[in-house]
Amino acid sequence: MTEAPAKIAIRGLHKSFGSKHVLRGVDLDVPAGSSVVVIGGSGTGKSVLLKCILGILQADAGSIRVDGSEVVGASGSDLEGIRHKFGMLFQGGALFDSLPVWENVSFGVRARQKIGRDEARRIAVENLEKVGLAADVADLMPAELSGGMQKRVGLARAVALQPEILFFDEPTTGLDPIMADVINNLIRSLTRAMGATALSITHDMASVRKIADYVAMLYEGRVIWYGRVEDLDRSGNDFVDQFIHGRAEGPITVGTR
Repeated sequence: MTEAPAKIAIRGLHKSFGSKHVLRGVDLDVPAGSSVVVIGGSGTGKSVLLKCILGILQADAGSIRVDGSEVVGASGSDLEGIRHKFGMLFQGGALFDSLPVWENVSFGVRARQKIGRDEARRIAVENLEKVGLAADVADLMPAELSGGMQKRVGLARAVALQPEILFFDEPTTGLDPIMADVINNLIRSLTRAMGATALSITHDMASVRKIADYVAMLYEGRVIWYGRVEDLDRSGNDFVDQFIHGRAEGPITVGTR
């Protein structure tokens, strides 16, 4: 799909839940060092795709290769080895309510490395500073943070392990437009500084235009368009055009009850 080598290569991916066919043969490349954003309406399979790549869900058929290593069917140490390349910013932040901020940020580091509390706190503060949060935030509890601060703490945790691949699940959901732009800028600057590959799912077109190098549109379980973000407005695809402009009229129909 691109000239750059694929960090993640997906071919013929299928996933069903009983009689409900969610993914129906997804093909997608995520080029190394680039940012790919998957767009599509609710229920089109974006989250299921992400969970299959992470190995949280087992695909029914097809292939997901990360640096050539197969995720589909992998288990135990093989899957864990692949996951060591990953960092994740969850949609709701997914912070541990009972742990202070610094322990949230350093949680993954301490799980993989034998380090003491002082070193873990130092690493946490260093990564909090990367997302624009002062050192004194480290001792706060998640309940004391605003939604935007929680997102930034989640981002600090995602980058603390210096992953090769970052995943972003609806990174600006629930944020006001200004804070959403702050998060988008941080995602863009941090992934570039790290030289990381990024895969995001979102329906927020402002995020798409800010953080994407490439865009893939998922519809009815398949990628129906893939291209550079600068080509989005001239995709020549009626489904893409309707979605990115938020039009009720078009080939995408929304069922009512």
